[in-house]
Amino acid sequence: MSAKTLGDAPGVSDPPEVPPSRFTPGRVRDLPHAGLIAVLVLVVVFTAVQSETFATDRNIVNILGQVSVNAVLAAGLTLLMTAGGMDFSMGSNVAVTAAVSARLLADGRPTGYAVVVALLLGTAVGLVNGLVVTFTAVAPFVVTLASATLLDGVALLVHDGSTLSIGARMSALGNDKVLGVPYLLIVAVLVLTVTALVMRFTVFGRDAFAIGGNEHVARLSGINVTARKLTLYGLTGTLSGLAGLMLLSRLGSSSPGGTAGLSLQLAVVAAVVIGGTSLAGGHGTVLGTALGLVLLGVVANALNLLDFSSNYQPVSVGAVLLVAAVANEMHKARSGSARH
Repeated sequence: MSAKTLGDAPGVSDPPEVPPSRFTPGRVRDLPHAGLIAVLVLVVVFTAVQSETFATDRNIVNILGQVSVNAVLAAGLTLLMTAGGMDFSMGSNVAVTAAVSARLLADGRPTGYAVVVALLLGTAVGLVNGLVVTFTAVAPFVVTLASATLLDGVALLVHDGSTLSIGARMSALGNDKVLGVPYLLIVAVLVLTVTALVMRFTVFGRDAFAIGGNEHVARLSGINVTARKLTLYGLTGTLSGLAGLMLLSRLGSSSPGGTAGLSLQLAVVAAVVIGGTSLAGGHGTVLGTALGLVLLGVVANALNLLDFSSNYQPVSVGAVLLVAAVANEMHKARSGSARH
């Protein structure tokens, strides 16, 4: 007598059907940096329609070259802000290192000597900021803002009321290209790439996220928070020195009240915040920072091509920063409610 095997009930052993994925507006909003990319696309399309020269290769390379100095500063600030820190003195650090380098070169010192001095000086400024922030109860915003004011004064003393010209020295870094790509842009891409890899794949990067998320818990978990903070502030100083050299090589001179200082710093902070890095720490991406840099660069270029007054540029930076800060908070609140 043979037993008759009954078939399984429908739907018991069969794998559940997976509904086809649908491209919905809700999913688009949840994509990383979706809002930032949408704004960037709108600005690009509008400017390209209004100006024939905007979409040319030469203009695009020009935009990317102009944001290269900001990109080097923004890379360091992204990592520092991810760890819950802040440095408002980076732009002023650029002004000082550029002025000191220009003074050394104008006095006939070797280029290599000026480069080393600039990098060491920038690092020293960053470490001093880190020491004060780490070993006192003063907020990083206050410490670095005071440092920025002091450095602006030092830059004026170095200039002594005159513009310091370096002639053709270092002009290759600031003006030459390889395969049509400016050297400054290559340096900026390398710095951004290395920073992204450090944040994504190294213990140092993971420690930065942990410190920014909860410094007390990070300390209890065995992370040397003091050493990490000092390293981060020292790194922002080193990158400030590098940015000072890049700016000096592009301009060929350093002048009192030049393009560095607070105006440069605010543009860098705007790019980092627009890119989604949290002011409270614990979250940040280099990709978002890069998109923020490009957006601000495109807006500045669009204002220039469309014959707007240069006075509108700080207005645009402030407006974009305000909108980005509000959008980031709304996105954070929506993400938090979705988790709960």
